[in-house]
Amino acid sequence: MSLADTLVKPLVQRTGTWQERRAAFRWPEPERYNIAEETCERWARVAPDRIALTYLRPDNEVRAYSYIQLSRASSRLANAFAARGVRRGDRVAVLLPQTPETILTHLAAYKLGAIVVPLFTLFGEDGLAYRLGNAGAKVVVTDRANLPKIAAIRDKLPELDFIYSIDEREAGSYGFWQELGKAADACTVAATGPDDPAFISYTSGTTGPPKGALHAHRVLMGHLPGVETHHEGLPQPGDTLWTPADWAWMGGLTNVMLPALAYGVPLLAHRMAKFDPDHAFWLMQQMSVRNVFLPPTALKLMRQSSGWADLRSVGSGGEALGADLLDWGRARLGTTINEFYGQTECNLVLGNMASLDAPRPGSTGRAVPGSDVAIVDAQGQEVPRGDEGEIAVRRGDRAMFLEYWQNPAKTDEKFVGEWMLTGDIARMDEDGFVFFSARTDDVITSSGYRIGPSEIEDCLNGDPDVTMAGVIGVPDAVRTEAVRAYVVLRDGAEAAGKADSLKSRVRERISPHVAPRDIVFVDDLPMTATGKILRRDLRQKAHEDG
Repeated sequence: MSLADTLVKPLVQRTGTWQERRAAFRWPEPERYNIAEETCERWARVAPDRIALTYLRPDNEVRAYSYIQLSRASSRLANAFAARGVRRGDRVAVLLPQTPETILTHLAAYKLGAIVVPLFTLFGEDGLAYRLGNAGAKVVVTDRANLPKIAAIRDKLPELDFIYSIDEREAGSYGFWQELGKAADACTVAATGPDDPAFISYTSGTTGPPKGALHAHRVLMGHLPGVETHHEGLPQPGDTLWTPADWAWMGGLTNVMLPALAYGVPLLAHRMAKFDPDHAFWLMQQMSVRNVFLPPTALKLMRQSSGWADLRSVGSGGEALGADLLDWGRARLGTTINEFYGQTECNLVLGNMASLDAPRPGSTGRAVPGSDVAIVDAQGQEVPRGDEGEIAVRRGDRAMFLEYWQNPAKTDEKFVGEWMLTGDIARMDEDGFVFFSARTDDVITSSGYRIGPSEIEDCLNGDPDVTMAGVIGVPDAVRTEAVRAYVVLRDGAEAAGKADSLKSRVRERISPHVAPRDIVFVDDLPMTATGKILRRDLRQKAHEDG
């Protein structure tokens, strides 16, 4: 066994049933824990030349980065930050797509004990101003494309001291690589503990303004059991991880970027300004990708392509998958998609592992080893198996947030007794599989029935002519609410007569009582930046349309 092999210590045992693996699971209890140490420094000491990152540039040039290169460059950046006055606890924002500089900014901030604020590049000025202002960011690292947005709002951000640009230095910014060139390539990693803050991840804002979920360094450890299981025993020889999801989101950051680096699995980075399913298939083939996180939106778009891939593992989460999408994945991706569940505040706590048990269509999986998940009522009491309630995660989960940044009232609202409430309605079967139904504010009440939109959307999405569907309830004098579906058809599909066939599909495959009363064909659906359907906006549209 090489020294490098000793760094890969799976948290979940590799034998036994799911229940046996849960029963045998024990969390490590380190006194010190720092994400930069776990994802870079320990590898740089033992396997300095091991490839950590492969970057496919927009011009298709491929650049590989070893752990020692990431270590030295991030230490230079940490020293450059420190020279500008960045101290432990200061907030460092990163407004970049998938690039090496994104990783270096994370590592440098963690080395200083600073707090990272990941930001999505598609945010406009208002979205950025709110998040940067709320976080009190002292630094922003960005690029030429996004620099004008920061410049336009800088006067609104009194705590923002300086801006780095990874491209040529422009007025009002420092040159990223020029600053690195002036600094030493070694620094001491801050002696953080597992519960010390690491980054602030802002919620998508589906209900009210975005809230900053403050996560501790232990959040990396908290994600590893879920990553190991839904990627079927990651790491394995030859594994390579990629996701089209932006690293600014929990799915990209904590499901892929950080775990890949921590496990020594080569990470593929590639800027994709807009998701292109054909390009995604080409990329996976050309770069020998074996392990992928594909959000449901990406899967639905890829289903319209003729491409294929030969993957070892695929994870997906964010919206429920249906049986049709699972069947398509087996045929075109070469493996069974393992669906998982989590949210910004506590991610990757439910999951599937197809090699142990076949996924149950509509289920987002079972509680992963190390996490305790229940279905509870409004008082925080567990409901009987098979009954609907709210998904809840027991306090103290390693993947759970510390608090909402500067918002104790909202933090308190998130908990009932020993449970963190997710706001998601679901049921749990006798074997512990959880079946997501809806957000608490998305449940449709029609003719005395409580109807979740996800199952209907899954059914509609199974039609080969449907690219995407969103389902809501609209006011109805007789039924309280009637079910309405907004449907996006694939290019070239004929809408004439399609509404009736889709209604029949739902009647026959689910039940007549949940079939849409009407179907509206639209060009696109309102979505969060993470690809979740904004049913709130659909309800507003329905109200405006009458």
